[in-house]
Order: sequence, then structure tokens, then C-alpha cells
Amino acid sequence: MIITLDGPAGAGKSSTARELARRLGWFYMDTGAMYRAVAWVALSRGIPLDDEARIAHLAESITIRFHDGRVFVGEEDVSTAIRTPEITAATRPVANAPLVREAMKRIQTRMAQGINLVTEGRDQGSEVFPHAELRVFLTASPEERARRRLNEEISRGRTTTLHEILAAQDARDHGDSTRAVGAMRQPDGAELLVTDGMVPEDVVLLLLEWVAARCPTAGASPVL
Repeated sequence: MIITLDGPAGAGKSSTARELARRLGWFYMDTGAMYRAVAWVALSRGIPLDDEARIAHLAESITIRFHDGRVFVGEEDVSTAIRTPEITAATRPVANAPLVREAMKRIQTRMAQGINLVTEGRDQGSEVFPHAELRVFLTASPEERARRRLNEEISRGRTTTLHEILAAQDARDHGDSTRAVGAMRQPDGAELLVTDGMVPEDVVLLLLEWVAARCPTAGASPVL
């Protein structure tokens, strides 16, 4: 069984998908980390970020894997390296490149073969796994998402304002929803889950109910 969680930045997709997969004993695919890993390798090898064909080939030539909540490229743990501001900036042109997205779609489809999977991103239910048994568009109001991000930044000791976060969030939403390939949208037939006023535990419990309703006998599968 495949569960997809799509939605805008700050909606809680990653934390929700990770916890849902943990509760189910299923494999969690962090697609954002995968694009970051490709961008990290491209920078480390001096490949120009606008060389779409080379980066698409690169994506299919490396091995990205997840283990115990860590991200690996080959045998190298890149979990920390891919979370720097430099990689964040480099990931956008990589993720926006049509050839790269097509390559990543093939990679993600192969990774999902024969296992129970929870995956999250912008286009998982609309483009990568359109026939997934449960597709969810997870979102919240712009103000709610910005407040959550502000609290995260404060907890990390960073200085910012709600206005700054809202402005950056609006720009990212526009870019994600208007790009040529893999645009963020609610997949046709997907469940809409607006999480304003919900605590994370309530979101996970509701999703577990939806999973049970669609596949009562779904059990754990080996974690890659």
C-alpha cells in the first residue's frame, strides 16, 4: 500500500509522514531530502545547476537511501550536509528542472516496489503515485503555517518575523504551484486535510483511521 502526502511548505508533511510511517512500521520516503542529496552531489562535483541533462543523469547514477532516519548517498551519511542554507538554495533549480523530476520519478517508483510506503512532497499523489491507495493533500492556512515556522525558527535560536516568513512562504507557494513540471496541486480524488487547530497527534490518528478504512489488513513491510 502507498500513502502520499502532498501540500505546501510548512503544512507539516514531513513530520506527519515520518510519524505515520513509524506507527505503521512502513518505509518513509523523504522526497525533499532526495532532491537535496542530488543538489549536494552536483555542487560537490562542480556540475552547474543549470545543466539539467547532467544533473538528471547524475540523479540516476547515484544511490540515495534511508536508514534509521538518516539519509545516505552511497555509504556516506549526508543528513547534516544537505540541510545547509547553500544546499537549500541549490535545491530549487534542481527540483524545478523537468528532466531531473522525470529521473526522480523513476527512482521513487523503483524504491516503492514491493513495500508499504508513506511518501511526501509536492507531486507524489498527482504525478509519481497517482494510483496510490490513499492520497492526501495536507495543508493549513497561510497564517497558521507561518506561525508554525516562526515557532520553529525561534526554537532554533534564529531571529525572524512573522511578516518575513509570510512573504517568503507566499513566494515559495507561487513557485511550487506554477512550475512547469511537478507543480503542487491537490490531486484529483485526494483527501483534503486542513490542519488548522489540530495538534500533530490528532492528524496522525486521523490518517491511521483512513489507512485502516482502506486497507484493514495492511501490515508492516521490510524497511529499506
